[in-house]
Parts: sequence; C-alpha cells; structure tokens
Amino acid sequence: MEESKVKQPTVYILASRRNGTLYTGVTSDLPRRVHSHRSGAVDGFTKRYSVHLLVWYELHVEMYAAIGREKCIKEWKRAWKLALIERFNPDWRDLYPDIIAG
Repeated sequence: MEESKVKQPTVYILASRRNGTLYTGVTSDLPRRVHSHRSGAVDGFTKRYSVHLLVWYELHVEMYAAIGREKCIKEWKRAWKLALIERFNPDWRDLYPDIIAG
C-alpha cells in the first residue's frame, strides 16, 4: 500500500460485525493503519478477535486533540459507542473502501 502524503490525526472505531467487538484507536494515517489491522500484520486485539471493519472515524487538526478524544471514547460505556456509530454509520457499512478511494 502506498504511503499517504498528508498526515491527518484521526480517531477511529473498528468492529468485528454489527454490534460486535469494538476497538478504538488513533493514528496519523488512517488508510495505512486500517490496512495493517485488516491484514493481520500486527499481533494483538484486532487480530485475535477479527476486528477489521472501519465503522466510524473522526478527523482532527492536532494529534493531541485526537489522542484526548480517543482516551475519552475508550472510557465511554459500550452503549454510547454504539450510539456514536449508529449516528455516523447507521448501516454499519465498512468505510475502508471509501477512505482508500480518496
């Protein structure tokens, strides 16, 4: 996968399926990070639980703001995370094809 030219701080949520296992993360290169989750390149939670669908993301101007938002969301109740996803992506569509298409 070609490396992105512009870094964009982003908070994201991956899911194993609709209402399934969730993973919240932060990155400066969303396409590359999601690709690494999907390919199983890194051992860990997302590989172990097959959490590969990009169901929500939020762009930030500064990385410190994105990290703060990620920490906040990680402390949320599961129901709040599900509601956030439902508002942004009610069909739980995998958004990865959209972000790599440009």
